[in-house]
Amino acid sequence: MVTDAEWTRIRRGLRYGQVFEGTVVKVPRPGAVGIFVDIGLGVGGFVDVLLLPERSDAWPTEGTVADFEIWWADSRRQIRLKPTDPRHLRSDFTDFVERIRPNWSSEVGRSVPDPEPLTSDEMRSALRPDGPPTGFA
Repeated sequence: MVTDAEWTRIRRGLRYGQVFEGTVVKVPRPGAVGIFVDIGLGVGGFVDVLLLPERSDAWPTEGTVADFEIWWADSRRQIRLKPTDPRHLRSDFTDFVERIRPNWSSEVGRSVPDPEPLTSDEMRSALRPDGPPTGFA
């Protein structure tokens, strides 16, 4: 577990789209949660189920070494990742990004901002089954 100061230091060096080689360390509930990835920074990496293929047998398995991009980081001490290998992405990823995160391409290369606390409405919105509304993030 990293300290607040270490997390702040690590986070300041992160950029959206930055690629890390990582090892899948845990797939707790295939098809339901996502995968945990060690990218060697001392904080956890996580790929959300929403970014992975619908069929969990297409997910990378524990021990898989692959490249992952920084997709998001919020107030949790965890880096949200997306696989770079299209075999490990949802089949409609391009459409998904256009709906959920239309500014993604312009965010690539930008620093991950320091987190601001979410309001309860923002939290509920982010947890909707169809994802956050356009422009959220």
